[in-house]
Amino acid sequence: MATKPGQYGILVAVDGSPESDAAVRWAAREAVLRETPVTLMHVIAPAVVSWPVAAVEGSITEWREDNARHVIEQAHKTLLANIGDAESPAVRTEVKHAGIVPELLAAADEAQMVAVGSRGIGAVGRAILGSVSSGLIHHAPCPVAVVHANEGQAPDYGSPVLLGIDGSPASESATALAFDEASRRGAGLVALHAWSDVAVFPVLGMDWHQYEDEGGEVLGERLAGWQEQYPDVNVQRRVVCDLPARWLIEESRRAQLVIVGNRGRGGFAGMLLGSVSSAVARSADAPVIVVRP
Repeated sequence: MATKPGQYGILVAVDGSPESDAAVRWAAREAVLRETPVTLMHVIAPAVVSWPVAAVEGSITEWREDNARHVIEQAHKTLLANIGDAESPAVRTEVKHAGIVPELLAAADEAQMVAVGSRGIGAVGRAILGSVSSGLIHHAPCPVAVVHANEGQAPDYGSPVLLGIDGSPASESATALAFDEASRRGAGLVALHAWSDVAVFPVLGMDWHQYEDEGGEVLGERLAGWQEQYPDVNVQRRVVCDLPARWLIEESRRAQLVIVGNRGRGGFAGMLLGSVSSAVARSADAPVIVVRP
């Protein structure tokens, strides 16, 4: 059957992990804000079974199907429990049989946004992103929200939305989404620009104020039109001199949401996820939305 653009609304990858539950909770409130449907999708990857296959294949298949139904049912209950008093969005559930990342990427073509846990079952620690979340933020055609297990609870709507901006096409797309998210939440927006991509130390005779001024000009140029379009959003500009990821991670402690582009200065078409957005998605203390140019 032919699909319509955006028919999945917010697509949530679910697998029963604590991170997956957090992504469902976050998506529930995002769907209410956007008045858009939610799709809960669980993908059953092809089983790798050692010899003798015939003795175990049937039982494994049956267990995986039962587990998929349980995961979807629990995700649906979690979603409805986090809608609150708002009108419930339309909810659809799907179980797919294929490679997990390829199947989710195909569905992302028909989604407004994808929400995924930072890691799934079997991952260890928070030092790296899970293979599914990493694959999605590298290649999904729509924004991807990465949520950690300790996140996804009702946010403090008095906290701002944090935007990392560097003047690239990726950050332009991120800026558009950040203003929209802040407006929907009735929140302020902190726009952070780091004018150095490397850690720096004072050098005799170097005019640091000149670089700060240039950074301020970048922010002013990039934000002007959006501030006119969203007069309800109070914007706080921050120009810093240090590694961008370090400041974004630090500022995320006081934010309800972080939004970054997935290719920054020096990037080129087809380049893998920038180191800044990768580090922020991995370590921020708030849900992170990574946006393609």
